[in-house]
Amino acid sequence: MRDAPTVIGINRAEGASVCLARGPRTVYSLQKERITRHRHHWGRPGDLTNLYVPRLPALTEPVDLVVECYSSDPESENLETYRDELATVLTFRTGTPVTRLSHHLAHLFSAFPPSPFDAAAVMVIDAQGSRAPDFTEPAGYDATPHMLEVASFYVCERGRVECLGKHLWHGDWREPTGLGCFYALLTRAMFPGEGNEAKVEALAPYGRPGAFGLPGLVVDGNRVLIPDAWLELFAQHDRFTHFCDGTGSFTDCADLAAAGQAAFEAAMLQIADWLHRETGLEDLCFAGGTALNCSANSRLIREGPFHEVFVPPSPHDGGTALGCALYGMIECLGEPSEFRWTDDFLGPPPDERAIKEAVTAAAAGLVASQPADLVSDAVDLLELGRVVGLHQGRSESGPRALGNRSILADPRRPGMQDFINSRVTGREWFHPPASVVPRDAAAGIVDHAGPAPSRLLATGVPEPCRAVLPAITHVDGTARIQTVDPAHSPFLHALLAAFGARTGCPVLLNNPLSEPGDPLAESPEDSLACLQNTSMHALLMPPYLIRKRDEPPIPGRWSATAVRRT
Repeated sequence: MRDAPTVIGINRAEGASVCLARGPRTVYSLQKERITRHRHHWGRPGDLTNLYVPRLPALTEPVDLVVECYSSDPESENLETYRDELATVLTFRTGTPVTRLSHHLAHLFSAFPPSPFDAAAVMVIDAQGSRAPDFTEPAGYDATPHMLEVASFYVCERGRVECLGKHLWHGDWREPTGLGCFYALLTRAMFPGEGNEAKVEALAPYGRPGAFGLPGLVVDGNRVLIPDAWLELFAQHDRFTHFCDGTGSFTDCADLAAAGQAAFEAAMLQIADWLHRETGLEDLCFAGGTALNCSANSRLIREGPFHEVFVPPSPHDGGTALGCALYGMIECLGEPSEFRWTDDFLGPPPDERAIKEAVTAAAAGLVASQPADLVSDAVDLLELGRVVGLHQGRSESGPRALGNRSILADPRRPGMQDFINSRVTGREWFHPPASVVPRDAAAGIVDHAGPAPSRLLATGVPEPCRAVLPAITHVDGTARIQTVDPAHSPFLHALLAAFGARTGCPVLLNNPLSEPGDPLAESPEDSLACLQNTSMHALLMPPYLIRKRDEPPIPGRWSATAVRRT
């Protein structure tokens, strides 16, 4: 019997990442930022040699194919250097087979093949992707060489991908277009740096959508145009500097966020209507950076024309390496892939020896034990108001903490959100923590009956539960919800069940395990540093429980009424 084929996918652009697919089911994925601790880190020559191979030993196995993904950035100018590195570092079974995949097609292959659908429409929307000369999908668009993709639309069946059309842009930010460009400009108007779109979404409920009297975005088929009134308002830089240097108006920022979020959601629904009419299909896969917007995703599910909507756990650029690997396996090698997004735990296999060594070498202020009943001891801490990290198993491949690199806490405590934001994660005071609940206990606690394993939805919290769950309920009455089941997250599910049995509340606050400004923790050392350098009280790293000798203060008391299923 021949060895199972192995394909490596590499994203060379922003959110640099690597993925290894072996045979029909095995997949490993790792983002560069998790190693360097530099959010949204771009790909560079030397990443494979210095970062990926030392942390993902499977990359040393014989390889059949490498599929690379670039975007519209100049990183593709280093193509020869990258190819030399591949030939030097990897062991190829035959020759040195390397191919390239355009950006939006990589997003598609990260979404549709691992989805539950046999046929679906696919929508990919981000700020910018590949340039027209680098497109690798069949025609469905009319482009001149200088144009680049900002949105792409497809109809897919198992074994067939057809591009229906693209929204293209010339790349001049003085004349922006498209939903992704719009939200990027909206974000930059208020928050410096890159990757702050989630702050706008969190801020929007504090504002008035109609305060500036702005028009809606113009939707023409699959194209979204930005009216001049928006660009003129974005240009009023001094008005929206509240989060930059403390000047400017918070009210103006909140109103701009609310107006922008509302316009974004409305335009997205119109595009979905167009795609549904064009395809006649009942199911949708949605990927690209805009698919991280929980509020918009929820409206797409509630109000959109599609019967089912699937958003992969890694819809952003970091997930394109997985798309590259699956493309290589399915399209280039003709091999079947049975990988489906049942969970997002695709990081390197845990190393028990490395965990033991990290705990042994931990700072003097930390005390480690191995309790006979780790779940029970964890519930004791959580019930008494401690903030507890959880590091277990393979890390999440996407940007959301889903229980393997998480910060957990009691959501009934009114002071918990402020404590987490100010003393642990370093997030803005208006940023709502997320929540996690067993899937079979979600009904009645949130207004979403189906699974939500990837924390990509903002769903309503029924009125009776809002006062009882103040730490996870946003100002607009919603919560960022994750559901878990025992098959994919047995330890977390057991912890939630035990906490629910003890308190009547089968819900926990769930935030990313990371120091302020950092990406999600990857290594045991990252998680221990988070415990040491923030006001977290304890860290679960099975079989260990690590606590501080000098404990930080405990947030305010819980609400008087427990949440109980009826």
